[in-house]
Amino acid sequence: MQHTPVLLKEVIKFLDPRPGEFIIDGTIDGGGHATAILEKITSRGIFLGLDWDKNILDSARKRIAEIRNSKSEILNTKIVLEQGNYADLPDILKRQKLPKADGLLLDLGFSSEQLESSGRGFSFEKDEPLIMTYSEERHPVAQILRELKENDLADVIFQFGGERMSRRIAKAIKERGKRKPIMTSGELAEIVRSAVPKSYERGRIDPSTRTFQALRIYANDELKNLEMALQNLPNVLKTGGRAVIISFHSLEDKLVKNYFRDYAKAGKMEILTKKPITVSEEEIRANARSRSAKLRCAQFTRSAANT
Repeated sequence: MQHTPVLLKEVIKFLDPRPGEFIIDGTIDGGGHATAILEKITSRGIFLGLDWDKNILDSARKRIAEIRNSKSEILNTKIVLEQGNYADLPDILKRQKLPKADGLLLDLGFSSEQLESSGRGFSFEKDEPLIMTYSEERHPVAQILRELKENDLADVIFQFGGERMSRRIAKAIKERGKRKPIMTSGELAEIVRSAVPKSYERGRIDPSTRTFQALRIYANDELKNLEMALQNLPNVLKTGGRAVIISFHSLEDKLVKNYFRDYAKAGKMEILTKKPITVSEEEIRANARSRSAKLRCAQFTRSAANT
């Protein structure tokens, strides 16, 4: 399943990529946003695309190669694709001998390909090895469930998933783990569903939704990586550079909002989205997973001392 780029028109509007500019897509996913960006920066531009997931990056590389060969206007565009984490962008720019960028896009959602065909247990609708990590360097969730104490596991599920039944769920997970290690996503989903009332959320969402989200965020250190990326913005973007960030979780959105606000108070940034941009009903109907997306954009002001 091909990843559907979220808020594509809004991304292009606020990122505003122009001919000859250097744009970074720090979460390239299936390459949907990247394709639209490449069409705007044309042959004189530079594009850097990152993804932590090697398989996702390989898919994006193939798609971009096909598009590059079919569009003469981007045939000579400098395109750099690298497996890496956007938290490490200053080091990546240095290693690739690239300057500060005119624009940075971070789409913090995970792709349909990861959910449907990664085989890593991201989906509670499948019975796959319980890994849930983007990088092989991270500890799989199956190991995390064995190693975390019950109270710590409950805290993770509550903090990163907003799950009010976190104590009951953590208790059920640890009790089951004592009898037999939990090794697949199907097993975990079954345990979570059995731990909550049958009328849970009145059937509006699968009972496993928030637990799976919380464990994915924790396993990949997603909030820490986002905070590091936000701290690094002055070392990644030039004066006039624009940061566009799409979040899908309230904690992510809060981090982006607070960092943009603090940069603005310090006179370093102008916030271009006074309120977050959300998806239309039409886009939600076409892509239900986009419903919680929030886009924020800010630009380093020309008076900022970007050091």
